[in-house]
Amino acid sequence: MASTPIPAPSLKELTLRGVILGALITALFTAANVYLGLKLGLTFATSIPAAVISMAVLKFFNDATIQENNIVQTIASAAGTLSAIIFVLPGLIMIGWWTGFPFWLSAATIALGGILGVMYSVPLRRALVTGSDLPYPEGVAAAEVLKVGAGVGGAEENRRGLAAIVLSSLVSAAFALLAQTKIAVADAARSFGFGSGATTVSTSLSMALIGVGHLVGMAVGIAMLVGLIISWFVLVPWQTGLAGITAGADLDTLVGTVFREKVRFIGAGTIGVAAIWTLLRILGPIVKGVTSAIAASRARSVGGQDSLPLTERDLPIGIVGGTILFSLIPIGLLLHAFASTNPIAAAPGLTIGLSLLYILFAGAVIAAITGYMAGLIGASNSPVSGVGILTVLGISLILAAIFGRDIGVDASKSLVAFALFVTAIIFGVATIANDNLQDLKTGQLVGATPWRQQVALVLGVIFGSLVIPPILTILNDAFGFQGAPGAGPNALAAPQAALISAIAQGVLGGNLNWNLIGLGAAIGVMAVAVDEILRATKRGCLPPLAVGMGIYLPMALTLLIPVGAVLGYFYNKAVERAPDPPFAQRLGVLMATGLIVGESLFGVTFAAIVGATDNDTPLALVTDFPLAVPIGLTVFTGSILWLYAATRRKAAHALPA
Repeated sequence: MASTPIPAPSLKELTLRGVILGALITALFTAANVYLGLKLGLTFATSIPAAVISMAVLKFFNDATIQENNIVQTIASAAGTLSAIIFVLPGLIMIGWWTGFPFWLSAATIALGGILGVMYSVPLRRALVTGSDLPYPEGVAAAEVLKVGAGVGGAEENRRGLAAIVLSSLVSAAFALLAQTKIAVADAARSFGFGSGATTVSTSLSMALIGVGHLVGMAVGIAMLVGLIISWFVLVPWQTGLAGITAGADLDTLVGTVFREKVRFIGAGTIGVAAIWTLLRILGPIVKGVTSAIAASRARSVGGQDSLPLTERDLPIGIVGGTILFSLIPIGLLLHAFASTNPIAAAPGLTIGLSLLYILFAGAVIAAITGYMAGLIGASNSPVSGVGILTVLGISLILAAIFGRDIGVDASKSLVAFALFVTAIIFGVATIANDNLQDLKTGQLVGATPWRQQVALVLGVIFGSLVIPPILTILNDAFGFQGAPGAGPNALAAPQAALISAIAQGVLGGNLNWNLIGLGAAIGVMAVAVDEILRATKRGCLPPLAVGMGIYLPMALTLLIPVGAVLGYFYNKAVERAPDPPFAQRLGVLMATGLIVGESLFGVTFAAIVGATDNDTPLALVTDFPLAVPIGLTVFTGSILWLYAATRRKAAHALPA
């Protein structure tokens, strides 16, 4: 359900104290996310925890505003998304090209990609935020947190809304804490024979995913469920059957390997086709958004700053275009410095020129795709690594076309490293565009000024880019990465970086299985056709990109999103008979928001504890507890049903007139 924007902001928005607070939170959260992402394979969303911390700090200033708090969370949101560069850069260590992370080279790569991501997403605001009905679950959730904290909506509605968020946050955080004690499981999985092969049914017992499902709605939830069924009950059993199941085989290992090495490539093909089709569908609004941005810039130059409403003032399109073009100069210099070995060094002009064009145009396309993903299921749940697969495929094919594949081991390693470096820049574009559109949705709902948010995110990118290389260096020195020369027994897996590196090596070595990607593309075409038929007959829709996400992402990360969508649907149906149905539905949104808030805040706390103790399971009270699974499932299910029932009871009482 769409939220109503609050009145236009005061001028106290992009302040020095807000920037300093945002920088401190960004540094802390970025370090924690890089550490957790490589050590434990998980990260946490940073926007909402940053908003909560900001409100707690700035409440000591009498003149603090909701828009100032929004700027703080905008700066800090870069921590959750920019840290995804760990999906690419460790690959340079794994292939033996780097032995460490050169600070200025790494920081410049991250910063330039991130700044390009901000610039590319500026004209997308009008196309994908203000001119779109995409749900933006995390953007809406962050806005609701800010509004409740600022007391927007009246005393009684604010009181009930705050109570709903606090209650569900406490329940969500309490369950996350219980899971870390190991008394209850954090996830549940079971592998079994299915047809001629095997599969696994798994779920992460994450209340945040229930909240995301409630906010994205049934269309996205059903589409992800369709993708999940295709992946785990068609593709995985088929591929495990082809691999062969021997007596006494470890089904968990077999299914996991097949999913990572086979099915994910099929999912990437589906995402590729769905992304292209989605881009074609939104091309009109994007063009309209660009022309609208040009028109707004002209109106501002003729009529002055006050000729546009505060909530429609983006960075001027001239500055956006100039920044994009100017960024190509340092990017070109970085590429030239990186291409100091053969075969590129023998004739660098063609390779660097084509790479710059690739960064320029592929970055624009990927910004639109990842922005749409953020609107569909949220920035935290977007399969950005799938976009990374498509990106490294593109640049690897360009390099293969220039140099061929029969070029020797050393030359091939040089090309793989160059492909990963180009991918790292575009990956920065993807992650920040994915995040920026989510932030701009929050800003739209709290009456923020877009250009101030865009400047804030550039600052967040710069702060984050200075933090990430030292953390990567510390982790590399302490643990190393699996597959890298000299890696020890405790080396970090960094699975996404390993996958993207393997794709570059596969393309340039000529041994990539294109049949899998082609099969995924065919599934994508069918998903597009079904979606178009449903739209034409006005029977709903089946977003093909969400289908691709359902195939590509592990079931543990997707199963509860459709469940949350179904719970949200039935809750909204049930409260249609409430005295004030719109308020009752808003209360459901706030409860779902609290599920995300509680788990996110616990994620921050847990990251700090892990870092302080250097222990993966610092809160564990037991090991191999036999009742952990039934306790986890029972407490999780019971807590969710109780929260929905309690929220419905609160909604049964009308607001005072």
